[in-house]
Amino acid sequence: MIHRERSLDVNARPDEIWAILSRFMHIDEFAPQVTSVDALTTGDNGVGSKRRCHFQNGTSLVEEVTNWQINQGYSVRLSEMPAMPMHEAHAAIAIQPVTGTHCRVTWSMDYRMKYGPVGWLMGQTLLKVMMGRVLADNLKALANTIQTGSASQPQTA
Repeated sequence: MIHRERSLDVNARPDEIWAILSRFMHIDEFAPQVTSVDALTTGDNGVGSKRRCHFQNGTSLVEEVTNWQINQGYSVRLSEMPAMPMHEAHAAIAIQPVTGTHCRVTWSMDYRMKYGPVGWLMGQTLLKVMMGRVLADNLKALANTIQTGSASQPQTA
């Protein structure tokens, strides 16, 4: 698996960050590339929740929650991503308190490429750069959403 991650220190408590991240079906409210989300499950968000994210370039993929830790973060397994050159992919968002009013948010992605050695090389170069940019942009947008006070009440599992 190829691993890519980005971190950002945010001036917020874990519950303030979680108030946004726990709105799993609403990632389009802050992630710049996500234009809309289809909720594929109903009920409380948590392990097993699924969403389809639609992107600016016309593609989409499905994310299913595999780990859900209130005020700490969650992990997802990506699927139904025929436009992407990956066999499998997983992403995670982790909230780590640094001080009482500051946290480090880390967004990571692990993926296995299609196309053998050529795919691996593409994953280590082009895709790694692109994923790093997307993760960094998502973190900046999350921090901006927190700072502008548009966070909603946290959802529980």
